Amino acid sequence: MNLLITGATGFVGTALLERLGRETCQVRAAVLAGERTDHLPETVEKVVVQSLSDTTVYADALRGVDVVVHLAARVHVMNEDAADPLAEFRRVNVAGTENLTRQAAAAGVRRLVFLSSVKVNGEGRVVPYTEDDPPAPEDPYGVSKLEAENVLRKVAADTGLEVVIIRPPLVYGPGVKANFRRLLETVRRGVPLPLACISNKRSLIGLGNLVDAVTLCATHPRATGQTYLVSDGEDVSTLELVRRIAAAFGRPARFFPVPLSLMSLAGTLTGKKAAVDRLAGSLTVDSSKIRRELGWQPPFTMEQGLLQTVTWFRDKF
Repeated sequence: MNLLITGATGFVGTALLERLGRETCQVRAAVLAGERTDHLPETVEKVVVQSLSDTTVYADALRGVDVVVHLAARVHVMNEDAADPLAEFRRVNVAGTENLTRQAAAAGVRRLVFLSSVKVNGEGRVVPYTEDDPPAPEDPYGVSKLEAENVLRKVAADTGLEVVIIRPPLVYGPGVKANFRRLLETVRRGVPLPLACISNKRSLIGLGNLVDAVTLCATHPRATGQTYLVSDGEDVSTLELVRRIAAAFGRPARFFPVPLSLMSLAGTLTGKKAAVDRLAGSLTVDSSKIRRELGWQPPFTMEQGLLQTVTWFRDKF
């Protein structure tokens, strides 16, 4: 089997290439011009593409490919600075995805696995999300991912291309960036956190578990045309997550109480309400569908995933 991975130099892509290197398949990576590739396995063929737009030509990248795993995207950031964020997300995540998908179908690609996001479902609630829930994205990134999913389904109906959609929640693991990496540094330094009053629940997925699910969806016959929510299968509060990170560092977690109402007010006044909502709010998913239909079981526990993450962080920083 021949696979093409887009977004191969990123957080998930790099780990997926390492995993696929242990499989009996030929792997090709689509990389953007100017991207560093020295960290990718030498056995992986690299094909340079100029952009992720609706004009990109993928002929060389798609030649002889059976399965495309589309990870490349304009990613969500907390401090968006584009004048029209939705237009920018649509340019890459919707128009760019449709362009790649139609070229893939025309080139004879059998299947495309698309990494979407739980943000298609929404920003969180107490009851776990399922694949049957009506989509309710609340930000431009989530809207663009939903629109990309709809485009994929249309192309599949038009061409017969097999499409599989995966919606992960927050992904952690070696190489993680942004807020999770900042949390690691904060816990390592022993900084007390104002989390003692928080009793939320959140689903997460470790990088190794996500890569395993993507690999399975690339080949399993029953995955055709399906959408899957994935997670570690264990929901934890932010308080418990920090405790487990601290345990992986071999130190106690430190907390102090701040009423949630005060945290929300402080977030509003400082322009960081979204960050506070993520910290204190609940967002859980029901990942039983992929387990039931494909027999998937996460190969790593959350403790194992966090220990891998902390070990990487210690070595790197």
